[in-house]
Amino acid sequence: MRRPLARRLASLVAAGMLVPALAACGSDEPAGLVIYSGRNEKLVKPLIEKLEKSLKTRVEVRYGDSAELSAQILEEGDKTEAGLFLSQDAGALGALSKEGRLAPLPKATLDKVAPAYRGTAGDWAGVSGRVRVIAYNPEKVPTPPDTVHDLVKPEWKGKVGYAPTNASFQAFVTGMRVLEGDDATRTWLKGLKANGVKAYDNNLNVLDAVDSGEVSLGLLNHYYWYEKVTEEGEGKIDAKVHFLPKGDPGGLVNVAGVGKLKGADAKQNAYAQQAVDFLLSSEAQTYFADETKEYPLAAGVKTTTKGLPPLDSLQAPAIDLGKLDSLKETLAMLQDVGMV
Repeated sequence: MRRPLARRLASLVAAGMLVPALAACGSDEPAGLVIYSGRNEKLVKPLIEKLEKSLKTRVEVRYGDSAELSAQILEEGDKTEAGLFLSQDAGALGALSKEGRLAPLPKATLDKVAPAYRGTAGDWAGVSGRVRVIAYNPEKVPTPPDTVHDLVKPEWKGKVGYAPTNASFQAFVTGMRVLEGDDATRTWLKGLKANGVKAYDNNLNVLDAVDSGEVSLGLLNHYYWYEKVTEEGEGKIDAKVHFLPKGDPGGLVNVAGVGKLKGADAKQNAYAQQAVDFLLSSEAQTYFADETKEYPLAAGVKTTTKGLPPLDSLQAPAIDLGKLDSLKETLAMLQDVGMV
């Protein structure tokens, strides 16, 4: 299972600080392509090795938090050493797109991904999707709620778990701000806190708390449950997951995505384009489906995870994912209500 993300408020306050190079593939020969990756090294390293073989050049990867890496790219401008940005979420790509730091992608590349999962400016594309769900313990909750707005009701007092410092929760809150406005989102957050919501360090702990009955419900991404079931067997897991209907903000579909960076020389730009196409290839998309239990986003590639509903069957909220770029404002709101 993937490791939890660290707190991100401090990293945003220090947005101009550089992120060190944490890992690279290949020998000491000069890298043909430098990637800044907000995706966890353990999660994507096997895929990067496949990419390196496909490109027939050394690939250097610098790992870090997506928001922090996005800030670094803005700081570096045209002097950036990177040719490609692989982001944990759409918001960091949206921030770069807004500042004109991403190069356009060819129509043939963009057309591999549905419009909902790519940048409206045509400069980034999603490569894998994850859905916000409610995990629930059927012994305590025979019928889970169909909206996160119900979680502030007295019947759920002290019965809900969440991971407020996790990037996926913060992206969900940003999505709610985009969909319903700041005032409504702040009111919901205050209601959730007043209702005794229980904070955990990460989504895995939230899921474990639901599974054990410590809490009745938990807010997390879908793949945590499917990974746990794959590792332990569904018969050993008491918790279930509920996909929210009717465009509820708690059913946000967010994406990990990729964009080429402006400022790269012609050779690295060419490698970056090949890398984007590789990440949208059947081989890479199947890797996401098989290994991370996320949704493949390229046309023609289906999920291989048992019991995972098709992406096009979900009733996710309609949202421009590039607008999830206002994470700093979300963190300020969470701090203001006392959640981080």
